[in-house]
Amino acid sequence: MNRVRQVWVAQGWRFYWYKTVPDLSHNSYGYELLPGGSSGTEQDSYIVHGQTHTAGYVCRAGRGDRVYYTQYSEPKFVWSGDFHPAASLTVNPDREQHFTSDSVSLSCEGNSAEWRVRRFTDKDLLDCSEWGMITGSTCNISSYQLSDAVYWCESQSGEFSNAVNITGQ
Repeated sequence: MNRVRQVWVAQGWRFYWYKTVPDLSHNSYGYELLPGGSSGTEQDSYIVHGQTHTAGYVCRAGRGDRVYYTQYSEPKFVWSGDFHPAASLTVNPDREQHFTSDSVSLSCEGNSAEWRVRRFTDKDLLDCSEWGMITGSTCNISSYQLSDAVYWCESQSGEFSNAVNITGQ
């Protein structure tokens, strides 16, 4: 690992670190450069200080006088244990383990008019519209679509809810 970093630095690569900002209208993310990162860094890791809410992070590398950038990495999410998140996700029925005969509703609440419910499994990161029925700020999951995953809400203004781990048995 150390050798790889030296090769990148020797070739003039610098790393840029961003927080994801949900773009609900395009079902994607925008990126907000993290503090102190405008000229990049030689470090191939970034420590997030004072994390108080769930958020996603990406990076990319760049080099040259007229900086050539790589593509952004896939988002990596940090789920906070904050007891007072900016938004909240409510599960109905309210339990962690659900059975294959269950239907589940996930509702988002907070200071936003528009929300999306996301799920992250070991295979993919998807929006509710790809695996459930969205009505306002509630995602309804039929029993056959229930999947072992982490679920959360995102708003256009960049708020993230608490995350809920649901297992279907």
